[in-house]
Amino acid sequence: MSKNRHRPDDDEISAFRQALRQAGVRPITRNRADPGRPQREDPSAAARRAAAQAAGDDSARGRTSDGRVEAVRPTEYLDFALPDLPWRTRSRLKRGEMAWEAGLDLHGYTLEEAREELEGFLRDAAAQRRRCLLVVHGKAWGVDGNYPVLKSHVNAWLREWPGVLAFCSAVEAEGGTGAVYVLLRRREG
Repeated sequence: MSKNRHRPDDDEISAFRQALRQAGVRPITRNRADPGRPQREDPSAAARRAAAQAAGDDSARGRTSDGRVEAVRPTEYLDFALPDLPWRTRSRLKRGEMAWEAGLDLHGYTLEEAREELEGFLRDAAAQRRRCLLVVHGKAWGVDGNYPVLKSHVNAWLREWPGVLAFCSAVEAEGGTGAVYVLLRRREG
């Protein structure tokens, strides 16, 4: 930290506090964690929950964006998992120890075709109660871009898909950094 740090004077502090009051900021009354007591029933939360459940699987249609994505390098190892995924499951996926039940090769597809194929593949896999998939995206540089376009978009799309628990680059024998294992959420029923 810099030794020449600006110290606010009383007028600045007073102006800051007044701005907070005008914005409706209130001081915290308790500085304790929630002990897990049941929450009051919030009618708006119940309505949102009911609407989400009524939407069902239709909410998964067209979930992937086609906007700007973060570019990844051709040899970059992709790795994503939801925070509550058990460590053992994630490490088995990363080592290629989970048998994949279906695969999709996106070589030769345009960006829009690849997105449609991937969305359909994920929906079908979920409907068939498949748990682990292999998606081959390749490492080829895009025609207009200076990065692997399909790989970068697959990385973004899978992070957005609601049923994806985790994905990571495959082991070398099954495509290496040109493919990913995808772990889907188990559906009850």
